[in-house]
Amino acid sequence: MPIPDFQSVMRPILSTVADGVPLALGELRERIASDFQLSEDERSERLPSGKQTVMNNRVGWGRTYLNKAGLLSIPTKGMVQITERGREALSTGPARITVSWLKQFPEFAAFHTSSPADSPPLILQGDPTEQATPDEQLAAAHQALTQSLAGDLLAQVRAASPTFFEQLVVDLMIAMGYGGSRKEAGQATQQTNDDGIDGIIKEDKLGLDVIYLQAKRWTNTVHRPEIDKFIGALTRQRARKGVFITTSDFSDGARNAAMSLDIKVVLIDGPELARLMVENNLGCSVRQVYEVRQLDSDYFVEY
Repeated sequence: MPIPDFQSVMRPILSTVADGVPLALGELRERIASDFQLSEDERSERLPSGKQTVMNNRVGWGRTYLNKAGLLSIPTKGMVQITERGREALSTGPARITVSWLKQFPEFAAFHTSSPADSPPLILQGDPTEQATPDEQLAAAHQALTQSLAGDLLAQVRAASPTFFEQLVVDLMIAMGYGGSRKEAGQATQQTNDDGIDGIIKEDKLGLDVIYLQAKRWTNTVHRPEIDKFIGALTRQRARKGVFITTSDFSDGARNAAMSLDIKVVLIDGPELARLMVENNLGCSVRQVYEVRQLDSDYFVEY
């Protein structure tokens, strides 16, 4: 069974605590996951941030929304308990509790549309906000912006000169922690522009091992003969590691060739190149930072 969206778990949350006995949030999550017959993989699937499972996040937001609507109370830290309004919702409410239905309660309506006086509403109107939790909305927005940026970066790289592209490859390797200094890496690249190899870069700052580079600013797909040529060059150099970077893509034959020998060859295509540039702040900069804070319950513990 697919993981339910956070609206689909709200009525089951109320049903789980219908007896009026306070229930720990952890136990609530387990019971809801069991009610939906989720597999272990579904239970362990995580948000893009990796900090929380999808199911725990959705149950958590379901609890928050029900609490803001007055259907649930939080009597003590980490506990939930149904309210009289929650019991009424179970007896007279819809089979599926939604954000739209919760808006009939003034407390929830105020929470759902609240924002600073000089800012637009934090919760956008429309279908996406009623299917995804705020954490998922943030993750989706971040992913969309990142994908757009990656596309713009790749277009810029493809329009650059071959010389600039070779330097970009060096800058990227250094940004990822390889190559020692930029000067050393640049010199190594210039000294080895032959025999199917565009450059050599240190694997670490001490130079305990080296990585051989091949950079192709192409628009056409890279096929197996190019990879075979690169592997041959590595073999003649008695090299053990190589990185082949292109602005285009690799054919299946090329990818198979890179995995068929003892020599470790990593293939980086255009989309992966753009992703690594974003991840390492190469050719881009941080425009704005949003800090998401959470309640520090320990602060309120009285000794």
